[in-house]
Amino acid sequence: MERWGDDSRNSSLRFAAFSPTTPGYTEVAKTLQLLICVKALHLDNRLTRRMHHFVAPRLPHPVCRIPLAAGILLCLLALPPDSPAQGIPDYELPPIHYSTATPSDRLARLDEAWSANRPRGTEADLLRWLLAELDVPVESQVLVFSRTSLQRDLIHPRQPRAIYFSDDLYIGWVPGGLIEATITDPNLGMVFYRLEARRPDRPLQFVRDADCLSCHGGSMTRHWPGLMIRSVFPDFRGEPITSAGSVLVGHDTPFERRWGGWYVTGQHGESRHLGNLFATPVPGGADVDTEAGANLSRLDPFFATARYPRPDSDIVALMVLEHQVVMHNRVSEGALRVRRWSHYQRQLQLELGEPVSDVPVGTALRVVQGETERIVDALLYHGEIRLPEGGIRGAGDFERAFAASRRPDTQGRSLRDFDLQTRLFRWRCSYLIHSEAFAALPRELKTSVLRRLDAILSAESPPERYAYLADDERRVIRQILLETHPDFAAALRGP
Repeated sequence: MERWGDDSRNSSLRFAAFSPTTPGYTEVAKTLQLLICVKALHLDNRLTRRMHHFVAPRLPHPVCRIPLAAGILLCLLALPPDSPAQGIPDYELPPIHYSTATPSDRLARLDEAWSANRPRGTEADLLRWLLAELDVPVESQVLVFSRTSLQRDLIHPRQPRAIYFSDDLYIGWVPGGLIEATITDPNLGMVFYRLEARRPDRPLQFVRDADCLSCHGGSMTRHWPGLMIRSVFPDFRGEPITSAGSVLVGHDTPFERRWGGWYVTGQHGESRHLGNLFATPVPGGADVDTEAGANLSRLDPFFATARYPRPDSDIVALMVLEHQVVMHNRVSEGALRVRRWSHYQRQLQLELGEPVSDVPVGTALRVVQGETERIVDALLYHGEIRLPEGGIRGAGDFERAFAASRRPDTQGRSLRDFDLQTRLFRWRCSYLIHSEAFAALPRELKTSVLRRLDAILSAESPPERYAYLADDERRVIRQILLETHPDFAAALRGP
């Protein structure tokens, strides 16, 4: 038995402010916040180094260094964290207008006619048809039984929620409930939809779901619309034991902390994880028997698997999903932040009567550089854990479905080739570099990412941060990109 607990403590610094009930408070404070931050974009660097530093309160956008007088004014007018104006996230401000903007993704473009051929049968029959229509492989099925999502009242260990995914689309379903979808939109990043499929007399229509942002647009996604994979300590009802804590899972999460609240099928040797388990609450944490959930090939002892399109929750699919979520979040946040700061730059140039340029400078340039590093880290699997001794093995169905989208070079090598012995993929550059989400990155950010990637791959010796990439692997990755990714070669030729 292992005992887990979470001793972390969150703290925040708050500043005195005049009351939000003061007439005109919200309008004045929002205007001054915007003006101060915009003006700060082009402060002369020499002045910036010589001015006093002022600790600024949290704002819904990055805070630049500002002169002392402006800092005092900002402190006096700072919105408290729970005021309405302070609650406006960056993604709802110009030029993004996330909730009111019209999406242009393929779910938004579907009309009523596409559902005319919907099958008559069980919910699972409809789900299979939907997955086929949207090119989402049914073999990608993974199952979560912790009650940690929108339809928590329907989810429990005897009725888990199923998740399916392709390179740019995620589908969630629980028997008796709505079908949920998340897709990458070229302008808005991750967009959330729901589909009412329980009424056969009505056309199928994906409707945007604003409720998702309460979790998928908050602190766990860095306050930008995004996805998350959580590992919790569930009790026998699927309720998380909050005193034991939880983990946001990515490709860098230790194996033994993964999959709490998830079902897992497949082989992983002597290593243990938190999947397929129910925890017992103890003071300050939870006890779990990790041996009980190890190396399972069947899930029918837990629930009626016949109700689902597949009887498994493949370990390889789970690990691919975890990497993919990290990658999509980095790409989506990077795109939105760069668009936001490029907008600030253009507004300032207009205000000052300067020529308007899309070439990032000042803070906008630093945002591009910072997001470049975060995206490149995810692309190159920085921090990825070593797989258990002997590797992992799934049923094989997901691996074959995943390989159907390979883009091989002339030597037959692809970024979708699995390793599964010491790491997830043989060539450690994310296959999502070929995705629609990556293609839709702002031009300046995409060019920066591709050039930074080439600098790492073509260097005589890699930067220390990427020393885990052997020379041969870097050479092969670069060759694959040159032959399969037109934007990569174009970025190297461009100015």
